[in-house]
Amino acid sequence: MAKFLYRICTPLLGVGCLIMLALIVTNRELPTHLFSIANLQSFKILFISIILEAFPFILLGVIFSAILQVFVSDELIQKFMPKNPVMGVLFGALLGILFPLCECGMIPVVRRLIRKGMPAYIGIVYLLAGPVVNPIVFASTFAAFRTTPEMAYARMILAFVIAVIIGLLLYKFMRSSPLKLAQPFHLIKQGHTHSHNHTHIHEHGTSGTGFRGRAASTLSHASNEFFEMGKYFIFGAMLTAIIQTVIDRSTFEAFADQPLFSYLFMMGFAFILSICSTSDAFIASSFSGMFDFGPLLAFLVFGPMIDLKNTLMLLTTFRIKFVFILIVLTAALTFIGAWIMEALL
Repeated sequence: MAKFLYRICTPLLGVGCLIMLALIVTNRELPTHLFSIANLQSFKILFISIILEAFPFILLGVIFSAILQVFVSDELIQKFMPKNPVMGVLFGALLGILFPLCECGMIPVVRRLIRKGMPAYIGIVYLLAGPVVNPIVFASTFAAFRTTPEMAYARMILAFVIAVIIGLLLYKFMRSSPLKLAQPFHLIKQGHTHSHNHTHIHEHGTSGTGFRGRAASTLSHASNEFFEMGKYFIFGAMLTAIIQTVIDRSTFEAFADQPLFSYLFMMGFAFILSICSTSDAFIASSFSGMFDFGPLLAFLVFGPMIDLKNTLMLLTTFRIKFVFILIVLTAALTFIGAWIMEALL
């Protein structure tokens, strides 16, 4: 626990020092109005609500990941993976229908699947499409936009298309494993990307004999992944709550009438807000009288794929360069796709 608190407090102190240094260099005073009772109360409510909302999904993700690690063999994963890259990308884009996990719990599952034999490009497609292309998110979006049900269909279609395009691009141009633990290139597209470094985590799930031993191993793997992901999630949730507390509603009105910046603003807002994909449609619907169809669609598609807390967790698993390219590709395709969707509808 002490080590966990140390890893959480260290980046917080670093951010605090950077803020103080910026104030000193610019010769400005600390904006004390941000620390009013009302703002502090709002921060506390937002921070706790983000934690409580995402906690069950992270827990579900790490438990599912641990079950895959212990009970599912590498050979079984590789057996069910399509050999054709196009079929593999389509399989990954539709996998969320069978396993409708929130983006909060996707990363440990995808990391485990890649290490156990799923081709990396298929795993990334599932990571992007899974939080959107699933029945739970479709139902919540349909309920939130009762007067404009085409929003629910447009969200599913655009997320599916973006994930497929990115998957095909990754298959074509990716030359090394995106995981931080490097893998040989010839193993990436063959679907054999699990780690052989057994001193860190035993990857083959044979650490216990019998059901009792496997159950203990499952709990061990789940707890390790939970604490590894949890510290970055808490830090991301804190930053998200701070930014949400600071941003005023008048800021939205200033961007709503700008054809170009309304898209970029809503995508940036989705990134900062970091709301679970099962409930973000109700947030978006509250702005339906202010923003047009396209910016709202961009909010609903980009947020579940890439957000602040998700980015911090991505950086624990994937290489920094890969995460940057993934964010840029997703943002560009979301902007273009939402603009085309609005023009068509």
